[in-house]
Parts: sequence; C-alpha cells; structure tokens
Amino acid sequence: MNEHGLNSLLTVEEMARADAMAIDAGVSGEALMEVAGKAVADAALQSGLERIAVLCGPGNNGGDGFVAARYLRDAGKQVRLGLLGSLDSLKGDARKNADKWQGETETLSPDIMENADCVIDAVFGAGLARDLDGVAQETIEAIGDRYCIAVDVPSGVHGNTGEIMGTAHKANKTVTFFRLKPGHLLFPGREYCGDVQLVDIGIPEIVLDEISPRHWRNAPDVWKTGFPWPSFNDHKYSRGHAIVVGGADMTGAARLAVQSAMRAGAGIVTAAVPPEVVTIYKLSLPGAIIRSIRDTGTFRELIEDPRVSVCLIGPGSGVNVATREKTLAVLRQGLPVVLDADALSVFEETRDLLFSGIQSPCLMTPHKGEFNRLFDVHGDKVSQVREAARRSGATVLLKGADTVLAAPDGRVVVNDNAPADLATAGAGDVLAGFATGLMSQGLDPFEAGSIAVWLHGEAAQAIGPGLIAEDLPDALPDVLRSLKEKERAYA
Repeated sequence: MNEHGLNSLLTVEEMARADAMAIDAGVSGEALMEVAGKAVADAALQSGLERIAVLCGPGNNGGDGFVAARYLRDAGKQVRLGLLGSLDSLKGDARKNADKWQGETETLSPDIMENADCVIDAVFGAGLARDLDGVAQETIEAIGDRYCIAVDVPSGVHGNTGEIMGTAHKANKTVTFFRLKPGHLLFPGREYCGDVQLVDIGIPEIVLDEISPRHWRNAPDVWKTGFPWPSFNDHKYSRGHAIVVGGADMTGAARLAVQSAMRAGAGIVTAAVPPEVVTIYKLSLPGAIIRSIRDTGTFRELIEDPRVSVCLIGPGSGVNVATREKTLAVLRQGLPVVLDADALSVFEETRDLLFSGIQSPCLMTPHKGEFNRLFDVHGDKVSQVREAARRSGATVLLKGADTVLAAPDGRVVVNDNAPADLATAGAGDVLAGFATGLMSQGLDPFEAGSIAVWLHGEAAQAIGPGLIAEDLPDALPDVLRSLKEKERAYA
C-alpha cells in the first residue's frame, strides 16, 4: 500500500496532528488558514453568484470563513457574515482573521441568508462531537435550496464516520484540505458533501511519515505496484489454479464466479460441483474444468493437489452441512480461501468454529445481512469491519455503495466508485470471483480485495444503466486495458 499518496485518508485526530506538526516544522497556522480560506473564496467565485452569506463557527473553521469573506468582499461580492458566539471567544488564528475582516460581524441566525444566493458553511468542521442544536441547527436547516459550499465537511457530518450529528445540509461542494477524511466517502456523509475539492494548503508531506495512515481511498495509486500483470514466462499454473465450489440449485452464482475468476487472471479454474449438475456447468463454462464432487472426501482429494492456489466457497453453495464441511476442509488444508454468501451464513450459530479454523489467508465478502449473522459488533461502519477482521483473523470486505475492507492488522480501504447499478442479483458473485482470480496469482486478501472491488466498480461504470451481473466479467478486459495504458503513460 502507498502510505503517502493523495489517497491516504486521515481521521479527524490525525488531521489535527498534521496541522500541529506542520506548525512545529515552521509553517505558520495563520498561513495555513489564509490558503484554506482563499480556496473557499475561489470556490464561491467559480459559482458566479453575487450575494454570499458566510456562516462562521467559533473555531478554526470559522477562521477559514473570515478569510473567505475578506477575499470575496475584495472581489466585489455582496457579503454578510454571521458568527456563532462572540468575537471575544475566538482564539489564535481565527481571532487574527476576524480582526482583519472589515465588514460587519453579525450574530449567526437564519436571517443572515435572507437575500443570499450562495452560502458558505464554516460553522463546524469534521470533529463535531455532539448533535447540532440551537441557533446553529436552525441556521443550517434554513439554507434551503441555496448554492452551498461547505468548509472541510458540511456542519453536522462527522469526519471519521460520515454519520449525521442531528442534522446537516447537503452541500453542492465541499472544500477540504491536505487529505480526505473517511467521512467524505462513507454514507450518509458522502451524499451531503457534494463535489469534494481537495486543496494543498502547505502542510509538508513528511508529516505522514510519523502519522503512518491506516486508511485509504481505494484507487490504483494505492495498489498498482503490486498488480499481477502476466509475464512472458508465465503459464496457466504459474498464474494460479482456483477452485470454485458450485451448488445444485442456484448454479448461476458459481458460474458467474468462475467466469469472473478467469477474467481476473486465474490461469486455470476448476468448478467443483454435485454430479447431477455437471452437464449444466460443462455446457456453460467451456474454459473451465468441471469436477464431479460426490462428498467431502472427494472434495478433499481435489484440494490436496499442490497446484491449487485458492478456493472460493459460498456462491450458490447452499446453507447446509456439505458447505460447512467443505469450508472447514479448505481451512484445515491451509489453502487461501474466499468465503462468500452461504459459506458465511452457514456458520451463523457456530461462528467460533469458523474463526478458530482461519489460519491461512482468508477473505470474507459479506453483504450487510451476512455480516450481521457472523458479527455482533457496534459503532460506525469502519469500526465494525475493523473489529470483525480482528476477531475472525480474516480480511473482511463489507459490500455496499461505500464498501469497506479491513485487514486483521487494522488497515482499512474505503471504496467509492461503485454505481447504483450494481444493486442487482449476482453482482456479489462476480466480485468474489474477481478476488479469487487475483488471490490465485499470489496476492494477499487485503490487496486482492482492494483491487477486485475497484475493478468491479469500474466495470459497472463502463456498462452503465441496464447492467446485469452477466455483463461484468465481459467488461473487465477494457477496464484492465485502460489501467495498463495509464500505468505505461506514467512509467
């Protein structure tokens, strides 16, 4: 993982440390606030609107608002500024910039926006620790349909979790600084941020060495150096032999996973299926090996082949004893494994049995219902997935519009490129197949899961409206071609 790229996410606490370390390194806080506030003013100027209300809070967010108001007034805009609290309560750089403001400072209230067509929300930043109330709540709720620019995050959105602290207003644009925070990507906060503009305000990159970020926004820059592009020396077994366990009833799920594993680069894929459906799999998967599996013993013989590199269990397998036995057999064999769907639900009452068996690389890919069957965890989404990974010893990928992936060591990736079109049957089976194909080539579960979910989102975007799961594997080659061309362009 690229720890120092622009895709590192900083928590509220880490961002405060970055600010403090920048100041310790000789960058003045006043200079940081000046650049931040000017960026906010520039965003307002780009809107082309003339009557601007600047809503300022009692902290540094409010200081950014004072700077923005000054630049906007100097640019000839009609500016009204409202402050929550008194000028005397402002401290440090916020007070210095309040003193530089030559216009009237009014008491914050909805009346500040009476004639405004643009609002700058600089009331509270990402670290708000309690629900909005009182005049701050009334003012934020009164923004209405005016064009709104939020400073750092919209007031009421928590920067770490994306949770809404009582109330918030959906901004058209959010201007934030140095690095994004998890709350910019996690729902519902992401929906409230609008277009997010990341601004370099002069914090030295070197501060990341000490902070050592543990959160990333999922993107090629995070994992591209580890992508398993084939070489001329490769052959089918060097690219990995994946086993996909198929069921007798919902055969489409495993067949989608097989096709997806092949598209994602597995050199050879074997579908291990019940005898009565062998023909169905053979007719629809000409590029795969189809093995008839009568019982767990036959399955053990298959996975004992030293050339097998990964196994996927779950899509269409059935919530039954056979699925549980096959899962435990793979874990005892020490094979890398992807567990999805039925292979997770079948352990709802015996989760400790599953967790204790995980000793080899394991990726779980649950949706929210399957996740809740296995894990009794609380808190925000990132905290839940991180705790699930810690308890189980597996890398856990919780699917959704804001997919969160956590490794047992605490690393987290948040994925935000999935379109709403992916809410369709079979899309999760394709994702599990992509991850299986990548793990077959030697990637660890965290890296494979990160790449798989990004490719999944990109393929869905390329297809667009009307998407069905069957489209996704066939869309992958174009996504991979584009990824490779960009890598060559920047090499």
